[in-house]
Amino acid sequence: MTRHLFPVLVFICVAFSAATRFSTEVAAQEWPAKPVKLYIPFGPGSTPDMVGRLIADRLAQKLGQPFVVEDKPGASGNLGTDAVAKAEPDGYTLGLSIAGPLAINTLLFGKLPYDPQKDFTYVTMMATQPSALAVNARLGVNTVAELVDLLKKNPGKYNSASIGNGSVSHLAMEAIALTSGTQLVHIPYTSSPQAMTALLRGDVQIACLPAIAVTPQLVSGEVKILAVSTAARSSLLPGIPTLKESGVDVEVDTWMGLIAPAKVPDAIVAKIAREVAAAITAPDIREKLSAQLMEPIPTTPAEFRARIDADLARWAPVIKAANIRIN
Repeated sequence: MTRHLFPVLVFICVAFSAATRFSTEVAAQEWPAKPVKLYIPFGPGSTPDMVGRLIADRLAQKLGQPFVVEDKPGASGNLGTDAVAKAEPDGYTLGLSIAGPLAINTLLFGKLPYDPQKDFTYVTMMATQPSALAVNARLGVNTVAELVDLLKKNPGKYNSASIGNGSVSHLAMEAIALTSGTQLVHIPYTSSPQAMTALLRGDVQIACLPAIAVTPQLVSGEVKILAVSTAARSSLLPGIPTLKESGVDVEVDTWMGLIAPAKVPDAIVAKIAREVAAAITAPDIREKLSAQLMEPIPTTPAEFRARIDADLARWAPVIKAANIRIN
């Protein structure tokens, strides 16, 4: 009887697999068949919120379903990112997150409510923006070399601003100090505008902040940009040298990427990635991003994961050397 049943069981398994594959392909073709929720793990007005709403509006127009943006800030981005991890893996809950919740926070927090390696589908990276090493003009330096020389002569005398303990802006300055053999006093603020205000007033003398936070202040003459932190010169700020070509081998950029819960079917992931890539590289969207000194960088899921691994490798020694912990 077993011999006779075996072919039947094989047929049932093959038929079930084919039916499942067909069902997934149909679901991918129909996506989105209902509203899609997009979690943003930061507050209204933040850069991720701006990018998320820009793309959500475009996808809603093209695909005929609402893309509902929900800001869910808290715990350095962990709260909103965790909401994605806990959602159904059907393609109808997405998240727009950044390096902190997806990589850096694993090094800063004793425990996260999710596992970035296991709990997400990495759909595509979306946009990146350069950071700018800026100084108060009254500091009297015009190049990175002059700044490093001044800091070496005055260890621990000068303050640097960041947009929060453990933020990319904090880690960037720690990496610059570590690489150049200098010492700074870190002063955390809660936002880029607050950090820039402190730099303009002279409460701090140095900061490495998203370039869009700095460039509007250049006209006042109160601050100077000495370098950008990207691997190559930014096409949006072509006249400004990189940190590396200025003698400090540090690379930093601020990126955003689209995630979904783990186990979303590959066919649905592929369709979402195609639609998002088409939206974010459209000429009018590209122009709006450029106005904020951002560039679209759509990628494959594998490239997205590789970027997270690279960030972990980049920041782990900096965090260890600076002994940075959040809890």
